[in-house]
Amino acid sequence: MATLSEFTGNHILHHGTWISCCVDLIYGYISRVESKVDRKQQEIDSKDAIILHQFARPNNGVPSLSPFCLKMETYLRMADLPYQNYFGGKLSAQGKMPWIEYNHEKVSGTEFIIDFLEEKLGVNLNKNLGPHERAISRAVTKMVEEHFYWTLAYCQWVDNLNETRKMLSLSGGGPFSNLLRWVVCHITKGIVKREMHGHGIGRFSEEEIYMLMEKDMRSLAGLLGDKKYIMGPKLSTLDATVFGHLAQAMWTLPGTRPERLIKGELINLAMYCERIRRKFWPEWHYDDDNTIYESEESCEDSKTHTPLLDFSSYSRTETFEDEGAENSFSRTPDTDFTGHSLFDSDVDLDDYTDHEQCK
Repeated sequence: MATLSEFTGNHILHHGTWISCCVDLIYGYISRVESKVDRKQQEIDSKDAIILHQFARPNNGVPSLSPFCLKMETYLRMADLPYQNYFGGKLSAQGKMPWIEYNHEKVSGTEFIIDFLEEKLGVNLNKNLGPHERAISRAVTKMVEEHFYWTLAYCQWVDNLNETRKMLSLSGGGPFSNLLRWVVCHITKGIVKREMHGHGIGRFSEEEIYMLMEKDMRSLAGLLGDKKYIMGPKLSTLDATVFGHLAQAMWTLPGTRPERLIKGELINLAMYCERIRRKFWPEWHYDDDNTIYESEESCEDSKTHTPLLDFSSYSRTETFEDEGAENSFSRTPDTDFTGHSLFDSDVDLDDYTDHEQCK
């Protein structure tokens, strides 16, 4: 999205004169906000530190409405790499978000960022994967990022735009924040529709797009099965990718088909998301962390969101005790009636579902 003046400047010719009217009303406000951003940028010192540039946190307690921003930040936590968030809103030179700075080197694109960090810092979440597993991992990554992503973007920014607008947070606040949010959302909607058309997936009907989304989600559910992580008992980079995207269906698309699917029939994906959220995002939680996924309507009114606390500098080693074994789970003491964690991979789903239907 860049700073709003950059965003509108790049795309205003494609969206009609109504944008101009809105922008004229708020340019003075934008200038004040951007001057604060520029001053903040000057304070950043990236010496031996990873500075993660990404979109501002949404206001519903979820870390990001961007699957790629959430992927990147989750990867840094999985790899136990201390980093500092910067929510200035400025895109990289390639027009990408997220991007990082490390010792004044700038890298954008999550794939290139991960390659860069592996080379510079010696991290490797895929060290336990053989050649065949690495090939599968890359194929699934491309399915998720080049296909499933676009169906999520359609749901977020076209079909479910009003709900997305409520979650969107813009830096600076102020009296024009609602107007800014409306402008940004409708510009984004137009951009998403145009880019989906260029990709090809946007040339299909709404029903066909959702059919493609469901096929991807079912493929992920089948690949995961009853394993703890996508490729087996140990984390890999693919988990950051899959989580960043599935989390959008879990927590940013209320009442939509993907949310109903992941919290209903494909509950193994929901439990997978919960395992990762609770292990690597201790500050991200709902006030009702024992949410049951089979009866959403009955508990909808009771759901409340806790604003996400933001670490200016985050290190997982400072947040968690040494877990030792790779297969250990989150310390959150959520258990079902059998005494098992609701989010462990060995839960008997049939017993769990039968129990909840009787409640």
